[in-house]
Amino acid sequence: MVHSTIGIVHLSAALLAMATGAVVLLNAKGGLLHKRVGYAYVVCMLILNLTAFLIYHLFGKFGLFHWLAVLSLVCLAGGMIPVLLRNRINNWIYWHYYLMNWSIVGLYAAFWAETLTRTLPMNQFWPVVLVATTLTSAVGSYLIRRNSSRLLAENA
Repeated sequence: MVHSTIGIVHLSAALLAMATGAVVLLNAKGGLLHKRVGYAYVVCMLILNLTAFLIYHLFGKFGLFHWLAVLSLVCLAGGMIPVLLRNRINNWIYWHYYLMNWSIVGLYAAFWAETLTRTLPMNQFWPVVLVATTLTSAVGSYLIRRNSSRLLAENA
């Protein structure tokens, strides 16, 4: 449920980030579409994380999962700084590939956690969230590793 304008912005940014992240993952890397949609993903993620901090500041609601917004920002910065400084960073594509992919995996894991938080009784919450986020992370890890050598070789 959404209880404020900031909550609506937070939810909208999350849904747009999920959509733009999926577009980036499912399409060719390095082209104009990748860059434009990728930057849209970054903006959505920045708005998402900013609103997570605003929700805490204004409403005092900063749960465990909102602390992961800090990790999300680290992945986002770690994935984008090498792109912006690619002439100065050796193997910038590796940092970009892995950290941006983990940013998206973390977003989808957060989606499951948030969805399950709002739909399950608390006595079932932790086991189901743990299983859902573990499965999301395991599938994401598999896909990241499976595609890394091909994608990194194509875009090196």
